[in-house]
Amino acid sequence: MSMPNVTLVVPCYNEEEILPHTINVLHDLVLELIREKRISEKSRILFVDDGSRDATWSFIYKASLQTEHIRGLKLARNAGHQSALLAGLFAAKTASDCVISLDADLQDDIRVIRLFIEKFKEGYEIVYGVRRKRDSDTFFKRATAQGFYKLMEKLGVPLIYNHADYRLMGKRALDALERFDEVNLFLRGIVPLIGFRSTSVYYDRQERLAGDTKYPLKKMLAFAFNGITSFSVTPIRFVMLTGCAFFLTSLIFLCYFLTLKFMGETEIGWTSLITSIWLIGGLQLMAIGLIGEYIGKVYQESKRRPKYIVDMDLFNMAKPNRRTSEHEELVNTMDRATKTN
Repeated sequence: MSMPNVTLVVPCYNEEEILPHTINVLHDLVLELIREKRISEKSRILFVDDGSRDATWSFIYKASLQTEHIRGLKLARNAGHQSALLAGLFAAKTASDCVISLDADLQDDIRVIRLFIEKFKEGYEIVYGVRRKRDSDTFFKRATAQGFYKLMEKLGVPLIYNHADYRLMGKRALDALERFDEVNLFLRGIVPLIGFRSTSVYYDRQERLAGDTKYPLKKMLAFAFNGITSFSVTPIRFVMLTGCAFFLTSLIFLCYFLTLKFMGETEIGWTSLITSIWLIGGLQLMAIGLIGEYIGKVYQESKRRPKYIVDMDLFNMAKPNRRTSEHEELVNTMDRATKTN
């Protein structure tokens, strides 16, 4: 295979603290890969600004003025990491032989990108970046992550263990991904469903150099719950089985209490009665809430709202002339708006 045209897609949300470093490191990497004749000279880095409120877009725009290899895509509002990633993948699809997605914090080891490209040249359409170990994680994070993967496996969701969104996808795989017209995105579960030839590359995760994680505990739990409810109806079946079990148990106790009544050994017990009512009432509310979650997803899907709206696309347009006063004025305006905010 000749040198592929590769695009690195980097979703960004309020990454002004680390973005200058990320831009320099990835730009140097692309130049090295071009000099090593591993990728085409037309290869690029696409930074996707997911409605950031800081100077993230200003850094991206300025970098795009300075070099041909850096481009930007600005979403009109914060659409979420998965939607921003999808926007970048689809924007880069037409002009790329393959696309590699990675996070802006560079905790995923970018040195294995060479292995990604080698595997793509060997004929793999999808290459997953998989963490070797989780020694750097806290005990709580490691335990919950491992529990999540095991739970998803039992629910029948085809996840790649210890894989996040660090992956390479060829053009055929991206074309197939575009056919998944879902609003509730969980790419870690969708990509394995494509079914093309795939493999994994293992790496060690690095420490974050600057800024805060964009996935605190609350978002991680919401993300996990979205993945479960988007790919499996097992929770609803579990609720139904629990209801059947309680119904059978109530029949057994009914027979038992009737026996006691006929034998004249019954006693009035308010504590057991109230406890039973609260228990059953709580289970009913949980069941209704879970069913409502699924109905809510059906409601969102039925409206067919766009997953994201692009405000500015610097990838599929000619490189802006850095000497143009219009572009310089736009940069200055963004700087002033950032300082004001």
